[in-house]
Amino acid sequence: MTLSSTKKKLTKRLSKSTKQPQTMEKLLAQMGCELHGWRRGDVAEGIITEKTKRAIYLDIGGKSEAMVIDREMKAARDFIKGLKIGDKVQTIVTQPENDKGQTLLSLKRAAADQIWGEFEEKLKTGVSLKVKGKEVNRGGLVVEVKSLQGFIPASCFGAKLSGKVSELVDKILEVRVIEVDREKNRLIFSEKEVSEAGLLKAQQGALAKIKTGDVFKGQVTGVMPFGLFVKVQTKDKIPLEGLVHISEISWEKVEEPVKFHKEGDKVEVKVLAMDQKSGKLNLSLKQLMPDPWKKIKKKYKKENRVKGKVVRLAPFGAFVLLEPGIEGLIHISKIPAEKSIDIGDKVDCYVEMVDPENRRMSLGLVLKEKPVGYK
Repeated sequence: MTLSSTKKKLTKRLSKSTKQPQTMEKLLAQMGCELHGWRRGDVAEGIITEKTKRAIYLDIGGKSEAMVIDREMKAARDFIKGLKIGDKVQTIVTQPENDKGQTLLSLKRAAADQIWGEFEEKLKTGVSLKVKGKEVNRGGLVVEVKSLQGFIPASCFGAKLSGKVSELVDKILEVRVIEVDREKNRLIFSEKEVSEAGLLKAQQGALAKIKTGDVFKGQVTGVMPFGLFVKVQTKDKIPLEGLVHISEISWEKVEEPVKFHKEGDKVEVKVLAMDQKSGKLNLSLKQLMPDPWKKIKKKYKKENRVKGKVVRLAPFGAFVLLEPGIEGLIHISKIPAEKSIDIGDKVDCYVEMVDPENRRMSLGLVLKEKPVGYK
């Protein structure tokens, strides 16, 4: 029963009554009606009874009609545009009773539910939408859409806008939703999926034809602390991008990829895996080079004398580079207390143990003055 209909019945009942006027509570009890007592933060379902530019009036079963006014109108303005008299909406009580006895409400939650629902639907259907650039950060562009903020990563811009992110503040962009997470308040968009939709479709087709182990010629397009980005072309001349992880650059220990390659370098890479979702390739450089550990036992036998260079120090000893990809460890127990070893030192050693399966070699120092137990 709506508030307006309740009022009419009460008026009719009072007009017929010959007894002393009853209280509102008694009249409502007699009619089988019940009024709610609201508290701040309560969720109340209401029916819109009137809508103006400055306020919306709702019947939520209270003593009088509830209202959405002032800043709550502004906060949900886009959502309110689509509402009409008779609509049912979920509201939040912000003030149980003002000085006029009216309950004040918020439509923020209902507006948010609708907006997030729209993004989830667009994620499923792939329908594009327009957003406005708000600010630039290191990772890409923060955008605004329907009173919410989203993000376009730098990698999700097409070739025409790549590198021009700083020019996109206050610009309108057409994008597609690629991630929605309401709990984390996370909205991720892609401009590339709109501007390069045809290319992306062709890349997905090309990716489906690639097999693990395929070899391609490519060019280094980016050098990062974690590896190299390499662009390759398929037989159909479709460009694809992949990552050579730092662990796949060389058989040597790689700490700074920039010391091995720079942007523009021509390389040959081997496909380790394909990520169908992102359209990226996992690549390797070192898998196309001979693995130095495969013939290690023939070349480095126990007691053999070897020379190398100290490349790393650890609490448990010193690592010595014997050749590209081959390092041995001089355990700290094999280094006399009076012997000082620093990175860059050239040392004479002997082979104590070789473990090809675990890619480990133990070394001992060859000393001119030989303490007991040293060679």
